[in-house]
Amino acid sequence: MNTLSATLVIGATGTTGSRVVAGLIAEGHRVKAAGRSATPVEGAQAVRFDWDEPATWGEALDGVDRLYLVPPIGSSDPAAAMLPFLDQARAAGVHRAVLLSSSAIPAGGPAVGRVHQALPGLFEQWAVLRPSWFMQNFTGSTPHARSIREDGAIWTATGQGRVGFIDAQDIAAVAVPGRPASWRTPPVSPPPSGRAVARRSASDAPIADGTEDRTTDTVQRLTGRLPGTLRAFLEREVPGGR
Repeated sequence: MNTLSATLVIGATGTTGSRVVAGLIAEGHRVKAAGRSATPVEGAQAVRFDWDEPATWGEALDGVDRLYLVPPIGSSDPAAAMLPFLDQARAAGVHRAVLLSSSAIPAGGPAVGRVHQALPGLFEQWAVLRPSWFMQNFTGSTPHARSIREDGAIWTATGQGRVGFIDAQDIAAVAVPGRPASWRTPPVSPPPSGRAVARRSASDAPIADGTEDRTTDTVQRLTGRLPGTLRAFLEREVPGGR
């Protein structure tokens, strides 16, 4: 490790970014924790960063040779901001980039798929993480968590299609080494909520047809352990099943 360089983690207080920051710090890396508010993060250097404000990019990239990239949230065309930033990052000396994408978006596909396609031509080392849906969607104030508490149901648009969920801690565990990867968790057993939870489906043809009904062994291959189960996640994050 080059002790004079740092890893810039974009979205450093988010679901995956916060866990990537923690993993990097635990391994002795210098970290610049980037976000629109430059929120302080223990053990890291907070820095302001906004995809829509290129004036914030230079300071964020100063002294950095690695990136963890979370695309701009809610953008229909993330490549419009990300590709110019990545050009600037390469010129600044960045040689490794890890991109958070989605299991549903291939290289060259819509949205962040264009960024995925561009990475090999930009950096010596690159990885694209393509996780399925986060287990964290079942906690806090997310729509799934609210519907479970209020309706005793999980409202989806998947018909009978099955979808894997992954713990964001497993995403971070794979992201920190920076290896190319895509993965999903194994099928899960019903969570220990103490009450029945129904699944209510609307319609989403591709998922209903099984496009997300798959798992891989990537977490186990790269970390040496099985990925976390939904039961273990809920027991850790939702004590008492509330």
